[in-house]
Amino acid sequence: MLRVMTVAAAPTRRDSYVDFLRALSLIVVVLWHWAFTILDWRDDGPHATSPLGFTRGLWLATWLLQVMPLFFFIGGFVHLRTWEKARSRGVTMGAFIGRRMGQLLIPAGIVLLLWIGLGSLIGAYFNLTGVGRAVKLVVSPLWFLGVYLMLIALLPVSLWLHRKAGVLALVWLAGASMMVDVLRFGSDLEDIGWLNMVLVWGLAHQAGFFYQNVVDSPRRNDWALLWTGLFGLVGLVGSGLYPGSMVGVPGERFSNMAPPTFVIVALLAFQIGFAELLRPRMQVLLERPRWKRANELINEFSLPLYLVHTTGMAIFLFLTWLWLRYDMDKPADVDLGWWLTRPLAIIGPLICTIPVLLLFRNLHRRGTAAAAARRAAEAEKAAGTQPAAVPAPREPAVEDTSAEEASAPRRP
Repeated sequence: MLRVMTVAAAPTRRDSYVDFLRALSLIVVVLWHWAFTILDWRDDGPHATSPLGFTRGLWLATWLLQVMPLFFFIGGFVHLRTWEKARSRGVTMGAFIGRRMGQLLIPAGIVLLLWIGLGSLIGAYFNLTGVGRAVKLVVSPLWFLGVYLMLIALLPVSLWLHRKAGVLALVWLAGASMMVDVLRFGSDLEDIGWLNMVLVWGLAHQAGFFYQNVVDSPRRNDWALLWTGLFGLVGLVGSGLYPGSMVGVPGERFSNMAPPTFVIVALLAFQIGFAELLRPRMQVLLERPRWKRANELINEFSLPLYLVHTTGMAIFLFLTWLWLRYDMDKPADVDLGWWLTRPLAIIGPLICTIPVLLLFRNLHRRGTAAAAARRAAEAEKAAGTQPAAVPAPREPAVEDTSAEEASAPRRP
């Protein structure tokens, strides 16, 4: 395990498995929302729930399907590598952070403002109640982007900790998150739990700085991470102190995610080990032409899909209500018929999301191209030359990771 603490060798080529994990994390969340969201319409509007509250043992699936810890872990590695590359080109930290934040703020802001405006117009025109709750549900998945922006803003601090403390920074963050839970539940200081939004997700992001070390270490270390996380999950959940589900479930005394608890630290270790154990086989598959094309496709669309998937879902539900005129005040029965219709619950929103996705991508590309053209024109004007035509840049997936490099093939 000590090898995990050493400085990793410089990467030599792009890591397709990093791209795969990052895009897959977003798509898993999208599919979960489409397939398992149950809306309960009340006098004040829609309330969301899921089959986790009605299906015995289903909470175990969240130990793999709640992938935000893994996403933030991969994000830490991406930020470290892209910053190192940007710094070598003379880019300042302020400019680097500003660009990263802009890549997320602009598309997320468009979605947020459009829904706030649309909801206000619909509510005022039709004099409807509950529109605010509906808009809140549609834009609620954007919470993770808020956390991601926070981690980008804190990048100078996290990099400083990484240089000064190394792996000790992970120990300190984990210990601090545990102490927050002690104060929260032991001293009934509920509000202090929100500190873990910084500590727990900061830990996941900080752990990503050691990604290359994990990749280069012996395979038994992957098993050690998996079993450490799994034993931690079983112990914490089995003690009765924490819920078993890694997502919020109506009726539970609290959620392990809002704000995150120390259980998510154990989940992070489990998921890192699990992902690394899959790496050798997935790296072989991702070198095949079809898998490679599929990986490129999901990376191109994963972030835009995440941003607009609830918009497509809202359109699908509205069209279904117009067509079938079913009673939306009656909660769905989670029976065999409901489970058999889960493929339709994915296909329908997907069809309604595709036009929105393509429109959104087109608008984003135009905005990105215009901004790049303005920057190039200003730079050439400052240099005393005439501006040249600037080609439209490639649209980033989660971020522009053209500078991101990958690891050398790891030893089995």
